[in-house]
Amino acid sequence: MKKATLLIFLVLPLFCLAQSLKLKGKITSEKTPLEWAEISISNLEGKIIDGTTTKQDGTFEMNLKKGSYKIGISLLGFTDYEKEVAIENDTDLGTITLKESTTNLVEVVVQSKKKTIEQKTDRLVYNLENNVTTVGGDALSAINTAPGVVVKNDVITILGKGTSRVMIDGRIIELTGEELNNYLKSISSGDIKNIEIISNPPAKYEAEGTGGLINIIMKKGVRDSWKNTTTVSYDQNKYEIGTLRNNFFYNKNKFRFSASVNGRTGYKNSEENLEMYFPDGLSTMKAVTKVKDENFSGKLALDYDLSKRTTIGFQFLNDRNNPDFKSDIRIDKYDTQNKLNNVTLNDSYTDKGSKNQTYNVHLITKLDSLNRKLSFDADYFNYNSKFDRAFTANNYTPEMLFVDVNQSGRNISNQAIDNWSFKADMEHPLQALNLSYGAKVSFINSESDVLYYNTISGTPELDPTQSNRFKYTENNQAVYINGNKKINEKWNFQAGLRLENTQTNGFSETLNQETVNNYLKLFPTFYASYQKNENNNFSLNYGKRINRPRFDLLNPFKVYINSNSYSEGNPFLRPSFSDNFELSHSYKEVLRTSVFVNLVTNGYGVLFTSNPETNTQIVTRENYFKNLNYGIGESYSVSFADWWSSENTLYFLGAKTEFIKDINATPSNSLQVDFSTNNTVILGKTTKLQIDFSYSTPFKSGLYEVGYVSSFDIGFKQDLFNKSMQIAFLANDIFNTGYLKDFTSVVNGVKQVYSQNESSRFVRLSVIYNFGNKKINVKERAFGNQDEKKRTGN
Repeated sequence: MKKATLLIFLVLPLFCLAQSLKLKGKITSEKTPLEWAEISISNLEGKIIDGTTTKQDGTFEMNLKKGSYKIGISLLGFTDYEKEVAIENDTDLGTITLKESTTNLVEVVVQSKKKTIEQKTDRLVYNLENNVTTVGGDALSAINTAPGVVVKNDVITILGKGTSRVMIDGRIIELTGEELNNYLKSISSGDIKNIEIISNPPAKYEAEGTGGLINIIMKKGVRDSWKNTTTVSYDQNKYEIGTLRNNFFYNKNKFRFSASVNGRTGYKNSEENLEMYFPDGLSTMKAVTKVKDENFSGKLALDYDLSKRTTIGFQFLNDRNNPDFKSDIRIDKYDTQNKLNNVTLNDSYTDKGSKNQTYNVHLITKLDSLNRKLSFDADYFNYNSKFDRAFTANNYTPEMLFVDVNQSGRNISNQAIDNWSFKADMEHPLQALNLSYGAKVSFINSESDVLYYNTISGTPELDPTQSNRFKYTENNQAVYINGNKKINEKWNFQAGLRLENTQTNGFSETLNQETVNNYLKLFPTFYASYQKNENNNFSLNYGKRINRPRFDLLNPFKVYINSNSYSEGNPFLRPSFSDNFELSHSYKEVLRTSVFVNLVTNGYGVLFTSNPETNTQIVTRENYFKNLNYGIGESYSVSFADWWSSENTLYFLGAKTEFIKDINATPSNSLQVDFSTNNTVILGKTTKLQIDFSYSTPFKSGLYEVGYVSSFDIGFKQDLFNKSMQIAFLANDIFNTGYLKDFTSVVNGVKQVYSQNESSRFVRLSVIYNFGNKKINVKERAFGNQDEKKRTGN
């Protein structure tokens, strides 16, 4: 018996070894072997159970137990390969040839017919490759063509959801307003693969922002290649703006390098009109401003593969802006009989400037063949801005005879922000579900000052009562966990939790006032999708989010816009919160319906109040409302012919607003209808025409009433020299109706009506030239501390 037992133990390892069968093969293109192609082995239910990558000669080898499997092969720049195999003994798959993913005209046409818009569980994917109006443009103009997304007055909004944040390849950009727009203008639209609209972001992403996320996915390619793209654009509005971009990518063996330089210079025209109905008569303001649009930015990125599983990298981004303003402002004051009493002419010059630098180091390691992946990011962000406005306002009689100097002053404001952040993310597939979790910490220090000099005597005199230095610190700690489970071919679920702990401290030196705010908040997310059949897909999602005030909005002191208007911050601003629900249906990925509800509590925003005694406009910020937004959106993709494809959206939006602060105003709401149609016409193998139209009805929302906005655009693109060169033309907002108009509020019994047009009508001529082997492989990586960069303002 002992001998028998010993024999069993001796034979058992050989028996087990005999059950481990060898699977091997070789992966090549039509010309050469392919190194680092990813080989995944799944069971017949689709669960990945093993994997490897090919060697330098394209071969791979792995051990499997006897059974039936699915083998998947993928490599950037090539079409994915999948096949079922039955492993009965050692198996040699021989040579498998992958086909390159090309971008010839036939494929482009097919793509525009099939999946220009794709509905996924937690996001909508927009492929903008066929939109001619984005050719030669930038990321900001590309975002504005995405369905359900609107860019107006430096604000990016998902319709019915509020202001949205922007990501690059899944990494948050934390700039906002003018600074964010300048950053996006430095990115060529030609390098964008698609844009994801995420109305309820998963727990992996920061909970900051009420309007969801816009995720820009950059193009990627294959190894052992290099490419250079140069873009020259000329815009003509009342003035002219020139743009030069150059992007270089190099990818060889284990080393990847990219560099980009972007410059923009020129002028644009801005016109503002304001009517204020005071008890003693109407006051009107008209401002004409020549805006110097000057930007220079650059980026360097290095990545090196330490092994087949581990990559380290470094990125550096530098962005500088100097948008100077020369304004001529006329203020007319009337009596109750609508007779002109006096005129104030206000000449002002503003020297603005900002610069920011971002440093990032990162490490990504694939822990095993089951696709467990760990990544680390360390970031440093530095931001500096200046604001220097000098103005002189003179009073005149209605006959334009000089009376006296109304006001003469100079506002100087500076802001400096330093931020460190550290982040770790883990992707951890399990047998039961795909799990991910991670943590992030960030440390922010911000200092801003406001100095006001009275210059009416000719000698600048500092007014300490209107000057201040404000110091602000904010520390954040966050952890999250997220799980995704595919129940069967019909049902897919995803749920997550994010916990954020925040400590803030603001101190005003002039007021000797300290404001402290500490809070711990939990942000849940949930998604469910149901594939009823081949044609019908349903999805439901929910998410809770937070909207923190920008740093500059917390400084309590005045910045004069002109002699009759000033803006002031509020150190007591608190974050607002939102609960977002959305139910959507997709039919054949052609017709998409979305029903959504968005509840905002402790909402904060701009208040355009006034002082009737001095006829002065005051721009303040308060937590003053709670809001219920709701709506239904339809998106329809259709091809009327092989040469004509069309993308169309129609939204019906409503709201119910309640004021939580006594601001002597009455809320009102009305229905808003938003319609857009984008049409691509193929005129030939190398020629395309784009015709776009959008229209948004006038509507009321809480404190404000907004006039209609519409835009009619025509674009044209011609490919030359086998697509090595492209020439594009764009006529934007041909009828000059795409600007903010009739922006109305009534506070303290004073009605204010405001309009602003910043050169929405222009024509653009672009030339794009590409050379190299055109097979790029750039792993774009945004910066881990960009949760804080959003709130720097401008």
